[in-house]
Amino acid sequence: MSTPPETLTLRRPDDWHLHLRDGAPMASVLPWTARQFARAIVMPNLKPPVTTAAQALAYRQRILDALPAGSDFEPLMTLYLTDNTPPEEMARARAAGVVALKLYPAGATTNSDAGVTDVRRTYRTLEAMQREGLLLLVHGEVTDAEIDVFDREAVFIERVMAPLRRDFPDLKVVFEHITTKDAADYVAAADARTAATITAHHLLYNRNALFVGGLRPHWYCLPVLKREEHRRALVRAATSGSPRFFLGTDSAPHAATLKEQSVCGAGCFTAPAALELYAEAFEDAGALDRLEGFASLHGPAFYGLPLNAGTVTLRRTPWTLPDTLDFGNAAIKPLRGGETLRWKLD
Repeated sequence: MSTPPETLTLRRPDDWHLHLRDGAPMASVLPWTARQFARAIVMPNLKPPVTTAAQALAYRQRILDALPAGSDFEPLMTLYLTDNTPPEEMARARAAGVVALKLYPAGATTNSDAGVTDVRRTYRTLEAMQREGLLLLVHGEVTDAEIDVFDREAVFIERVMAPLRRDFPDLKVVFEHITTKDAADYVAAADARTAATITAHHLLYNRNALFVGGLRPHWYCLPVLKREEHRRALVRAATSGSPRFFLGTDSAPHAATLKEQSVCGAGCFTAPAALELYAEAFEDAGALDRLEGFASLHGPAFYGLPLNAGTVTLRRTPWTLPDTLDFGNAAIKPLRGGETLRWKLD
């Protein structure tokens, strides 16, 4: 049996799914991502949402202005797709450097009230996206009240993804933060224009984590954690070496006071130890040698972007993740806060 490595050096990675919020809270959480990742796909679900190229450029500038001195982190901007997004906005988006649009089914998750009610209403805009080479990023859940929350991803594949792929074969689609064996199998069997991101928390935990010792709101996210069989399927997909699975933290910051209410916001704040958490998942699967592809190579290839220069190094050394961090004028609690992690970013 080989000796586990004491260090792990990767080409500098990217985060292909990130929530930063805005204003002072954004300035508090941004450095955690910028110290690890060269680029990140920034989600547009602000209030109000980022729906135009002009708004995306303004948001990008606020992010750049909030970066720590000397940081070369690059935010990759997205627009929020609505039933009424004008097709002609796609050319402006492309010219502004926007890389993708995000499809939130209306009511699916945080700040999704303005989302799409019926994907067929967006077809003219999707045609323009396909023409301009913009990607479509999907939150893959239906929101029908009669569908069990644990089944919403599987139903989405049947009702939305299958006809979407049939009607727009040249559109690149990322099935974001997949959580089920159904989604992992679907992407693995799809063509080269369909990919998926996977979070560290969905690789590490099943739905039991929500209830250990009581109800644990900081483990609540959407799509929600699923059964162990689904977690294992995600690990197999992430560690398979397939270029169509790549890193997307879906790190989603909420003030601790909002997470710990009787009705709490959905999202796990993983940015402070994102790479360390992924390293744990890949090591537990005996696949540390596959982490660089998942974190640093597959995403740029799918998006048609160059690989990053430089490297990051993780060192095997126990350390305790702080229980509480600053979040503007509030406090925030990261996932695994107060616990000991086995890998630490140099």
